[in-house]
Amino acid sequence: MIPLLQNFRTVVLANGAFPEHPLPLSVLRNADRIICCDGATEHLLHFGRTPDFIVGDLDSISADLRLQFADILIQIAEQETNDLTKSVHFCIAHGWRELTILGATGKREDHTIGNISLLADYAEKAAVQMLTDYGVFTPQLNPQATYESHAGQQVSLCAFDPTTLFTTKNLVYPLENRAFTSWWQGTLNEAAAENFMVEINAGKALIFREYLH
Repeated sequence: MIPLLQNFRTVVLANGAFPEHPLPLSVLRNADRIICCDGATEHLLHFGRTPDFIVGDLDSISADLRLQFADILIQIAEQETNDLTKSVHFCIAHGWRELTILGATGKREDHTIGNISLLADYAEKAAVQMLTDYGVFTPQLNPQATYESHAGQQVSLCAFDPTTLFTTKNLVYPLENRAFTSWWQGTLNEAAAENFMVEINAGKALIFREYLH
């Protein structure tokens, strides 16, 4: 069963809205290592933690911080990937394959959409979860997975390919070999028990669960 929050102690901090909810803030506070996308560095310092590495094209970090953290700067100039992807690839290259992503939503909506959609790609090479101020995104590549939940918890399912068929158990609105042609079609479901099952015939899925109240 996949818990709401998996104990992934390597944090990648993106330069979206800095977390405010106590749960992601606790994860950030207790992380074993923090890989910081360049523009998020100042926010992390204000929070009271120092990055272990700063990764990106370094176009969003001040000259003073470049000098202060010159020994942990990892500049990747290519523009085919964003700073979050650069940071995730850096972690994978160093063998850190259990990753919690924070600060990847909020601010610009196009960045938020891009960061969320990238989770399924990252999951091909690492175990990854994305925490927002409202809940947890978990990519699913396996044909079947069971998720920790509670009755009444809001759940959304997203597909990346219209050929992916969803079958579920223990959701208020059950699915049986259902295809989604748009992301909105699998949103706003609800858990009916202490766990729910999602089965996909092929492709990748993305599961969102709101935080437990």
